[in-house]
Amino acid sequence: MACRPHWFGTFTGLYCTFYTIIFIFILLSIVFWIVISPSSVKFHVTDATLTEFNLTNNNNTLYYNFKLNVTVRNPNNNIIVYYRRITAIAWYKDNSFGYVSLTPFDQGHKNTTFLGPIVFNGNTKIKLGRKQVDEYSQETRVGIYNDLAVDFDIKIRAKFGSFYKSGRFNTPVVQCRRLRVPLISANSSSSSTTFSFSDRRCSSASFFADRDADAGAGYV
Repeated sequence: MACRPHWFGTFTGLYCTFYTIIFIFILLSIVFWIVISPSSVKFHVTDATLTEFNLTNNNNTLYYNFKLNVTVRNPNNNIIVYYRRITAIAWYKDNSFGYVSLTPFDQGHKNTTFLGPIVFNGNTKIKLGRKQVDEYSQETRVGIYNDLAVDFDIKIRAKFGSFYKSGRFNTPVVQCRRLRVPLISANSSSSSTTFSFSDRRCSSASFFADRDADAGAGYV
């Protein structure tokens, strides 16, 4: 509805001014987002090995030594990423078994950052079904474990262009799934098979969206 002349009163004028400002702000935000057009940060697991992976105590306790290297690529020309928290979480057949907190870092434009080696080492209780235990036994005989995964739980700030810096927000969890990892003897550089790990791209879609935002909006 078009704004009436000023003789409709001060309230009407303030009402129109307020909504005009809101409209301009939304329009500028949309234009800004289109101009920046951020691409998701790319995560790749470039290498992964196991030197221990044993189920004991009636298949309830997992003893593990799991190591991997990861590259993180910021492909954007106009965005700096400030990683304020980054936690790596290791999984086997839908059971989380290890956590590692990584050192916060800053990542500039068109930059590739190397994370590693990330080492999960220790023991934990897990719960596998009968079929999963059978799969574990088969994988142990072959010397390759097929259903490992690593997630990255990340909190960042981001600088868009040269003038806007976001608050801190939680990105969607980066998921590196279906990792086929060979078991390597701790006293040898060779595995029990000729298999070698293949580079694996992780899922990092909508990296600049806040997963906790009610409306799914980015950078709060």
